[in-house]
Amino acid sequence: MIAFFSCKDDDSPTVEEEETETETTGFQGEIDYIKTYGGSNLDKAVSIVLANDGNYVILGSTKSTDGDITDKTTSDEDYWLLKVKPDGEIIWSKTYGGPEDDTASNLEKTSDGGYIASGYSRGAGGDVSSNAGFHDFWVVKFSASGDLQWQKSFGFPGSDKAYKAKQTRDGGYIVAGVLDVSASNGEGGLGSKKPKEAAGRSPQHAGGDYWVIKLSATGEMQWRNYFGGTFTDTAYDVLQTSDGAYLIFGTSDSSDVDISENIGTYDYWVVKVSANGELVWEKNYGGKQIENLYTASTASNGNFLIFGDTRSNDINVTSNFGKADIWGVKIDSEGELLSQQSYGGLEFESARGISQLSNGNHIVTGNTRSIDGDFDQNKGDNDALVMIIDDKQSIEFQLTVGGSTFDFAQDAIEAENKTYVIAGSTQSDDKDIPLNRGVEDLLLFKIK
Repeated sequence: MIAFFSCKDDDSPTVEEEETETETTGFQGEIDYIKTYGGSNLDKAVSIVLANDGNYVILGSTKSTDGDITDKTTSDEDYWLLKVKPDGEIIWSKTYGGPEDDTASNLEKTSDGGYIASGYSRGAGGDVSSNAGFHDFWVVKFSASGDLQWQKSFGFPGSDKAYKAKQTRDGGYIVAGVLDVSASNGEGGLGSKKPKEAAGRSPQHAGGDYWVIKLSATGEMQWRNYFGGTFTDTAYDVLQTSDGAYLIFGTSDSSDVDISENIGTYDYWVVKVSANGELVWEKNYGGKQIENLYTASTASNGNFLIFGDTRSNDINVTSNFGKADIWGVKIDSEGELLSQQSYGGLEFESARGISQLSNGNHIVTGNTRSIDGDFDQNKGDNDALVMIIDDKQSIEFQLTVGGSTFDFAQDAIEAENKTYVIAGSTQSDDKDIPLNRGVEDLLLFKIK
């Protein structure tokens, strides 16, 4: 495999300087291995974390009952948790769920060496203790050995989906996703069954809203609240701020109620929520077309990086290379836009994960279909993409992995000796992909 470097700022290091730096740090930008895991049905990864013992723990979903899935007998979708050695050998593999589909969305390591998983469930039974409707938030706490310690469901009659759960500084958890406010009949907010009227909020909420739930260390609800307008507002990420509040990141196509400055169709929408669940401020970012925000990370100087994709070429978006570009935005702690950058070619690109590295750079994961612009290699319909950007949002390294069909990168970690491990999924069985056991396999590759 070939590593590609590019610079978008005139004062950025030259290619030769970057190559010297990577040699000094030991990073060569080469593929160590590409591996797939799964059975004969649908299997995918959504998150990867570095375990305290140096191994890797991956969360995904599976419908398979064979191959690497050894404890599952039904073809409904379940959470799939597996631990692998640095060389990719499976240490253990475990599945959790109920009688209906259970779809995992994220995994985070907790202070006790265990893990907190988020996602959504469609039915009670098995490992799922309750279900109030079509989809419910399903939050699961695992031990370091991957055993279920506790699980909680939250929801109402509609489709309520958790996309991110993270441990808070008090040892509890903050969970963000989407609430079907219409189906809940206004329930799900602060204080009462009809909190929006009680708190003086507009009764106009409808459709999907950001839903934020604060949990104790044992998963007991401490507060909940929703934010949005009369159309679709979906939260995909959450970060706790230095003052104990929370920033909620996602996408909104509403222009009313809690949304004061809609720019055009779907925008990046960031909401600051107090430690008690009250709205502090909200900001929109984007152009007149569609923006989808999927992931966020802390950056230097108390700032934040938010990534997803854009189809715009105006207002906050200064350039567009094709049908949809990866769009990265840096904001400060008050939500002011500091900088922004588009990445792409003539086709479709999207970012799904971002993590800060030990040197202050960030690793971004996603997918690309282009063979020009920033991403000049493509093996098929859709390739898994990983890129490393510096504090100025310039690309220092990028790499695509894939076969002739659909391949996706969802999340990445920095591992031992300046290596990077990327998790996602693949439907391919050729070119970069050594093996496919079924419809879709969990994809894992390592760069050294």
